[in-house]
Amino acid sequence: MCGAVTYKIEGDPIVVAQCHCEECRRVSGTGHTVGAMFRAEQVDISGRFEQYVYTSSKDSQVTKAFCPNCGSPVFGRNTNATEHMTLPLGTMDNADDLEVQVVIFDRDKQHWDVLPETAVIFETQPDWKPEKG
Repeated sequence: MCGAVTYKIEGDPIVVAQCHCEECRRVSGTGHTVGAMFRAEQVDISGRFEQYVYTSSKDSQVTKAFCPNCGSPVFGRNTNATEHMTLPLGTMDNADDLEVQVVIFDRDKQHWDVLPETAVIFETQPDWKPEKG
């Protein structure tokens, strides 16, 4: 978000996945994450980033890298796929050609992680104050 960490990718992703696991929900602050997995050699990262490591339910070590300046996610890695890294689509300059191919941890999907037909949708930030309804 702040531009302190940048990356360049060569080639197409191996897969684009939407994940609903608890860790992805917590790291995103939403109901899921959407990321594109690449071979690590396809990705060139510039800038300083911090890392948070935790153990997954499959006993692998998962690394979530983020910008220490603005907190934006940069990439994820997993010891079950050491030659790969996943980059969040929301951090890409242009992800127009990418589509979700798989959904993982669907069993953990939250009931509120959908847009109901009755939702009011604004094209931009609305000009209303929440307390006025």
